[in-house]
Amino acid sequence: MPRFLSQALRSLSVSALAIAALAGCSVGPDYERPALDLGAFFEQDQANPGWVPAAPSYAGSQQPWWLIFADPALDALMVDLNAQNLSIEQAQAQYEQALSTVRQTNAALYPTVGLTGDVTRADTAIVLPGTPVVAAGTGPFTEFAGNLGLSWEVDLWGAVARRSESAQATAQASAADLAGARLSAQTALASTYFQVRVLDVQIELLDRTIDAHERSLKLTQNLAQAGLNDPGDVAVAKTQLESSRAQRYDVQWRRTQLENAVAVLLGQTPASFSLPPRPSFAIEPPLIPVGVPSTLLQRRPDIAAAERRTAAANAQIGVATAAWFPELTISATGGYRSRQFAQWFSAPAQFWALGPALALAIFDGGRRQAQIEQAEAGFRAQAANYRLTALRALQEVEDALVQLHFLAQVQQAQAQAVAAGRESLRIRRNQYEQGLVDYLSVAVIETNLYNNQRNAINVMGDRLGASVRLVAALGGGWSVDELADAGNPVSPP
Repeated sequence: MPRFLSQALRSLSVSALAIAALAGCSVGPDYERPALDLGAFFEQDQANPGWVPAAPSYAGSQQPWWLIFADPALDALMVDLNAQNLSIEQAQAQYEQALSTVRQTNAALYPTVGLTGDVTRADTAIVLPGTPVVAAGTGPFTEFAGNLGLSWEVDLWGAVARRSESAQATAQASAADLAGARLSAQTALASTYFQVRVLDVQIELLDRTIDAHERSLKLTQNLAQAGLNDPGDVAVAKTQLESSRAQRYDVQWRRTQLENAVAVLLGQTPASFSLPPRPSFAIEPPLIPVGVPSTLLQRRPDIAAAERRTAAANAQIGVATAAWFPELTISATGGYRSRQFAQWFSAPAQFWALGPALALAIFDGGRRQAQIEQAEAGFRAQAANYRLTALRALQEVEDALVQLHFLAQVQQAQAQAVAAGRESLRIRRNQYEQGLVDYLSVAVIETNLYNNQRNAINVMGDRLGASVRLVAALGGGWSVDELADAGNPVSPP
């Protein structure tokens, strides 16, 4: 090892040991998670004991949540969504940006080493000692220089450590944002898919209704030709038929719009995507384990993201506070300098230098204090956002539970209404065919039956949609444990 380098390293080691005795403290408050009171149970679960299982059997597992609906077509669409959705791709890129920021911030903990080399052509004047008289110039000469330099900002007050802490917490928040983007896209796909299937069943109902109205129109026309009914019955039957056809066009138009929405979620053009109809679609919403409110803190990615941003804001208070203390920078350089190329790397051409630099701002017009106050206000804002996010999550779960509870009752009542309507229509048709009533009374009952059947289909869709919203409100099986490596730029989740 060159002598100049060994001397510089010995001096640097002595300085580093002295500094290490001073370093190690981090100014600013240590982070404590803001307290939350979410209650011991969900109101709807308490009001309906036994309706929802108490143990969250799938929460936090890595099992895809949509499998609980047991729909292979939905499962296949989810695979494409997770691979092709552009919102997920955007969130993934933003997460990778956050990891890069972590690496950049952590790099400030280590010295910066640089190597330079240059060749200079110069002519330096000679000044007589003790006088301002310039005797002559040295004449043009060429100087060869090469040196290795080191600079290190010592983190005496923990400013760099606080920046790293903030960056890591922000990266974890970005990882939670990525999980939230996945969950949002998945729930949007599931909700839209179930709406498409509900319209498939409605189209099938309308097709059957149109067939029935065509038969009724033919019957009324035959009876009118035979003089056995009021000619106005034909107009009533034709009105029913055309009204059903118009509704069928309307439902088909809405189905096409939803199909296009599915295509966009899958990152495809609407023209290149189609979803085959399933007129016989019927599915019972699964029972979804809920657990207790406090589990939302572990299972909701948006809550985890808000909490991590609160931690990042807290670390910024330490960064701002450290500006009140002096900054210590250690620099070292060494190399060779010679005017003879052949002697450039010879021992006489060696040089080295080592020195610390201490800098402290004496007066800044209140800028540093304003930065501390700004950081403290930012922390309070993030803490309030964290609490608000948790409360809104609690509300979403309660709303979904209430909706599912009452929709189950609505579906039972609607099924009874459909059964009663069918029986009423059977009796009234028999009466019409016997000439006891006019067709208008039949048409009224048919319309009521169709409306009840359509409402029953809509309730099935509403229950499925509420089930999807409940799964999303519970975090979709995500767990905060997935953030463990989010601050490690080597191991993204």
